[in-house]
Amino acid sequence: MTETAAKLAPSLSLADVEAAAARIEGAVVHTPTMHSKTLSAILGAEIWLKFENQQFTAAYKERGALNALLLLSDEQRARGVIAASAGNHSQGLSYHGTRLGVPVTIVMPRTTPTVKVMQTEAVGGKVELFGETFDEAKAHALTLADERGLTFVHPFDDPNVAAGQGTVALELFADAPRLDCIVVPIGGGGLISGMATVARAQVPPVSVIGVEARLYPSSYNAWHGTDLPCGGDTLAEGIAVKEPGQFTQKIIEALVDDILLVDEPHLEEAVSLLLQIEKTVVEGAGAAGLAALLAHRERFQGKKVGLVLCGGNIDTRLLANVLLRDLARSGRLARLRITLQDRPGALYKVMEEFNRHNVNILEIYHQRIFTNLPAKGLVTDIECEARDREQLESLVRALTDKGYSVSQVELN
Repeated sequence: MTETAAKLAPSLSLADVEAAAARIEGAVVHTPTMHSKTLSAILGAEIWLKFENQQFTAAYKERGALNALLLLSDEQRARGVIAASAGNHSQGLSYHGTRLGVPVTIVMPRTTPTVKVMQTEAVGGKVELFGETFDEAKAHALTLADERGLTFVHPFDDPNVAAGQGTVALELFADAPRLDCIVVPIGGGGLISGMATVARAQVPPVSVIGVEARLYPSSYNAWHGTDLPCGGDTLAEGIAVKEPGQFTQKIIEALVDDILLVDEPHLEEAVSLLLQIEKTVVEGAGAAGLAALLAHRERFQGKKVGLVLCGGNIDTRLLANVLLRDLARSGRLARLRITLQDRPGALYKVMEEFNRHNVNILEIYHQRIFTNLPAKGLVTDIECEARDREQLESLVRALTDKGYSVSQVELN
């Protein structure tokens, strides 16, 4: 950190985070920190995982929300709090607000999936739907706060919230001492602000690397002085933020060493690896740290790295798609497009090759009408399952050698 950056750093200290830890102790889960032997072997680094997806609401957001609630005056508690959120903040604030007897109102865009509304209501939050975007919902929440005398609890741009999130790092460093660096997802910046404050206070200071989805490089743009576009459908919707917090961005500029971007395939691979190897369900944002190591392996070679699995709230259908797409990328699932002549036994001969190579057929699709082939030609798409990419490639070579035109339908 430069002298200029130090002067610009806002007021958030290790003492603030330690006070938050004492305040919330016993009301949130001290989640496990575990060394992953398999991921360490794959990546050539010593990987330590902090399982924040094991909080009651499956995300670290409880910490900051609870710290902010506990710092309210009696009058503020009696009147209640309000927030705009369609994600983990809404559940964390609702759960602990209800537990403490503080009325909680959450404003969500009308486009919010019903399951998120139900999850928030299930832990005691009162949901009001307004607007088509998060910005519209937030503006309405601020209006309601003024009209009803409610306290607005920001999901990230609040020193008390950031201090609560920093307690993740206190536990991480206590359970995995002498880390070389931590890799932390960035949405609005609350988590990395709190964790960086703790990391920089270690002796010696620990390096802090932030991670954003390439589709939403808001903090990356601010940090690097670039103007990359923000928008699109990302698996890491929990960190899909177009504008970082003003308070948090100052801390990021002062304390964070670098910010990396990750593409969607690496996010999908990270979610899949964590389920396959660690047997843990992590949402896209929660897997962003591992995705950064997958995308930038050389940068972390030989280092002792701490990763925060910051949330586990992922739609089950989406998770299924991610797992199947990862199998396809690894060569274990494939769709082969084969051109045949429309005559008896043509498909049977192809099936014989699949049998010889012990490749399992899952689905077969015939296309006779909507094709530019001659009337006696047809296109057959065969979805299949192989042991590995080598087995699949052996099958394709055998089919090609027998005169078939074979192509593989690729994922985007």
